[in-house]
Amino acid sequence: MFFVDTIEVAGLGNRSYLAGGPRTAVAVDPPRDAERVITAAARRGVRIAYVVETHLHNDYVSGGLELARLTGAAYLVPAGARVAFERVPVADGDTTEVDAGLTLRALATPGHTPHHTSYVLQEDGRAVAAFTGGSLLIGTVGRPDLVEPRLTDELARAQHASAHRLAAELPDDTAVLPTHGFGSFCSAGGGGGDATTIGRERAGNEALIKDVDAFVADLLAGLDDVPAYYAHMGPANARGPASLDLTPPALADATEIAARLAAGEWVVDLRSRLAFAAGHVAGAVNFEADGQFAVHLAWLLPWGKPVTLLAESPEQLARAQRELAQVGVDRPAAAAIGSPADWVREGERPRAFRRASFAELAEVYDPSGRTVVLDVRRDSERAGGHVAGSAHIPVHQVRDRLGEIPAGTVWVHCAGGARAAIAASLLDAAGRDVVAVDDSFAAAAASGLPMARTAPAADRAEAEDPAA
Repeated sequence: MFFVDTIEVAGLGNRSYLAGGPRTAVAVDPPRDAERVITAAARRGVRIAYVVETHLHNDYVSGGLELARLTGAAYLVPAGARVAFERVPVADGDTTEVDAGLTLRALATPGHTPHHTSYVLQEDGRAVAAFTGGSLLIGTVGRPDLVEPRLTDELARAQHASAHRLAAELPDDTAVLPTHGFGSFCSAGGGGGDATTIGRERAGNEALIKDVDAFVADLLAGLDDVPAYYAHMGPANARGPASLDLTPPALADATEIAARLAAGEWVVDLRSRLAFAAGHVAGAVNFEADGQFAVHLAWLLPWGKPVTLLAESPEQLARAQRELAQVGVDRPAAAAIGSPADWVREGERPRAFRRASFAELAEVYDPSGRTVVLDVRRDSERAGGHVAGSAHIPVHQVRDRLGEIPAGTVWVHCAGGARAAIAASLLDAAGRDVVAVDDSFAAAAASGLPMARTAPAADRAEAEDPAA
């Protein structure tokens, strides 16, 4: 009998897997904190004999090299991936015996990257699962635009061909086990669901029901912005990531926090957006330590800039540090634990700003354009409808486009409140008066706010001229 254990990496929208038999196992696309995989193997009472990568990841720092080092496992990496460390190169058709009667067969599935490789788990020669990485996902495929812009069209066509190869070579009941597609920005579309098979994908995945030209055109038209930090992940994984260091950072007092802010460093408050709005250190920014906070922080943080973390508890700090390490923000410059009363210097008071609903925005909304409404959703969300007269700057661009936001109190919103809180903290740190709309966007129209639709390409012009 074989087993497959799923290791959720929810903060990235990814999954890793441990699969094997009674004695030995293989780890697929392991996360940076490799001890999670070791713990899973210990629960099973198996030895990790192999670690495999489907591709050089662009969205996180891999734990594969470290896991192989810690366990003595053979490290299998696609032969076409250029890396600076020793590994076992894997080519199309290669097979590896994981345990008695259990083998792993490599299938070249280029598209997400040129060297992308899927792995078919076979029990007594029968395919039982396919680890598809960033190739065939649930209802969609991995993005083809993360390697090189000039290769995007070619890779999109390769994704179509790879999906068809998987569907042609594998039985309908083969479990499809992708790495991406559970909230990851590596996903090219809005697929969904928690589990699938080749048969289900054959019936519903656009890569398998559209001809190649229609598929490529729709795929490329639907691509949204890529997190800026992705540019650093591929090179880090090719070099070979350093061992993970999660020792606590040095603690900072109020004087040091102020000095770091004065030096232009980032001070990040990890508390909830409610707590931050009620009171915070002037100049700090808020990324509440929940969900995909590390992805958004790494996206907005100037790469390499020192960051100090403010946390309510040692546990919150440790969780945040672990999540940030997944995306290459390895060593916070400093940290502080407590509350704003502990983080501001004597004689200073915390800052605060207002939170509101769309109904409250509707009460003050001025159709002539004098009410400054800032929409920080993505282009694709904006295209589905927006508050008439609102400016539009996606949250990851707010830091660099503060000068485009009209004067006056800024009412900032997103789809549910989390990204609006980030943007509001950036505006507040820049000295702007801000109101964070902490509400579901579905309530905007219900509150009586006038709505409009704009093609995504027109959004930048509308952001520059909110009265347009």
